[in-house]
Amino acid sequence: MPDYTASPAPTVPATADDEQLRLLAVELAEAAAAHVRARRPQVFAADGPVDGAVTTKGHVTDPVTVVDTESEQLIRGLLAERRPADAILGEEGGGDVGATAAGAITWVVDPIDGTVNFLYGLPGYAVSVAAVRDGQPVAGAVVDVAAATTYSAVRGGGARSVRADGTVTTLACATEDSLDVALVGTGFAYGRARRASQARVLTEVLPRIRDIRRLGAAAMDLCHVAAGRLDAYYEHGLNAWDWAAGALIAAEAGAVVRVPAVTVGGAEGELTVVAAPGVADALTTVLERAGAFTPLPD
Repeated sequence: MPDYTASPAPTVPATADDEQLRLLAVELAEAAAAHVRARRPQVFAADGPVDGAVTTKGHVTDPVTVVDTESEQLIRGLLAERRPADAILGEEGGGDVGATAAGAITWVVDPIDGTVNFLYGLPGYAVSVAAVRDGQPVAGAVVDVAAATTYSAVRGGGARSVRADGTVTTLACATEDSLDVALVGTGFAYGRARRASQARVLTEVLPRIRDIRRLGAAAMDLCHVAAGRLDAYYEHGLNAWDWAAGALIAAEAGAVVRVPAVTVGGAEGELTVVAAPGVADALTTVLERAGAFTPLPD
């Protein structure tokens, strides 16, 4: 098995400085989400997207929109004003999370997680922002754009959600202890070869659980585990921007979290697994038997 980090919620209380990072992550993610929400009807009219609004990267099935780029630029601009010394790793603008000095903060940003959903107008896309120190997320926020719900956490301080009407909920993952009746989320890659391997793993997992869900945005899936709407989630080939905020939120809600190092790129194909404690061991066993801990490079 690769060298994963197992991350249940820590017992050390959150610091005031890290709480300020959480508040800033919320501010950044909500500002970007408001921009994304406003721009979609402008960019995607009834007769299709405006010219030049959508391109692809890596695979023809992997879209990037002008709104992805705008959202990340907005976040980078706000960080340049608020914390100009911090590094940034963004899905569109790049960066190097491994190049920062000990104790320094790198902001890990997914300007739209679930771009395919965004492209098609399906309500399952989010903005994800995490503050990472020494390879570990210490604060983060994920905003469900369509629902205008913000999920956030600070390391050692728990996780919460805030709905558009201001309702605040302390997040806690599910208490299910039988994998047979667990609802499990997953995702699939853009490359055909990795998809085929993921399908083979799925044939081993599906008969041993209640059902599978493929919702299309890893950051949101991790928040669904945190909120108890999914019992577990696994996927190969996530990048740090896909999981940094959501994995922290899930861990602070009580989930068992196994993720690659933040320096590991999605092309290496390592596995992310996030599960409620009652089903984590059983799911790990099933995934091991299915060979899922073998990376699936793109």
